[in-house]
Amino acid sequence: MAIRNARIMAMKILYLNDFHSQSLKSAIDFVMEDQTDELAISFVEGTMNRLEEIDALIESTLKNYHMDRLNLVDKAILRLATYELLEGHPLQVVINEALEITREFSDTGDHKAIGFNNGILDQISKKISR
Repeated sequence: MAIRNARIMAMKILYLNDFHSQSLKSAIDFVMEDQTDELAISFVEGTMNRLEEIDALIESTLKNYHMDRLNLVDKAILRLATYELLEGHPLQVVINEALEITREFSDTGDHKAIGFNNGILDQISKKISR
């Protein structure tokens, strides 16, 4: 559960950084308040360090869609999961965790967000494993 909490914190930081265009440090401080989660910070820093590569992978997978049209929560989830896939984290775990976070923070009950994110991550995982 600690790893999921780190992923959720990382997603929130990535979302906040994108939504408010504020500094990464400000987003980390806001989300973490008085606590520190080194794993969440490493997820965020790793994602941001590879953001250009991550966004290019996501963009190349979107069909008739562009990154700027993505819901910011889904964008943060996809970026984080793509980073983990690039780092070689277990495919099933990464995708399942991303879908659980989507269910909790993005899906409106119609499962469209879950299906969308699942399809994107499946395609990204195939591109990475080549």
